[in-house]
Amino acid sequence: MARALINVPATAKRGAVIEIKALISHPMETGYRTGVDGALIPRDIIKRFICTYNGEEIFSVDLFPAVAANPFFAFTTIATESGLIAFRWFDDKGRAQLETAKITVE
Repeated sequence: MARALINVPATAKRGAVIEIKALISHPMETGYRTGVDGALIPRDIIKRFICTYNGEEIFSVDLFPAVAANPFFAFTTIATESGLIAFRWFDDKGRAQLETAKITVE
């Protein structure tokens, strides 16, 4: 579906504020453009992005056609415990994708 570049620190001190970044490579077709045959190209956007830290939601966003292709997200959270940070997004075609990153908290 889409490629993603995920940036999560490999280690952090307990209680530290960490920055998490995600760049998702996706065409984000609005549904208003026409193809070479003159027919409308069906809308295909990422409509929801969710990030969880050990199963607890820490960031989510609903996206709309005005968002550019290849959306970039950057946000912070507090490093509380070692575990898994999961990134999940859903598009108009009903596809979902999951990427994960591990963090070790000292």
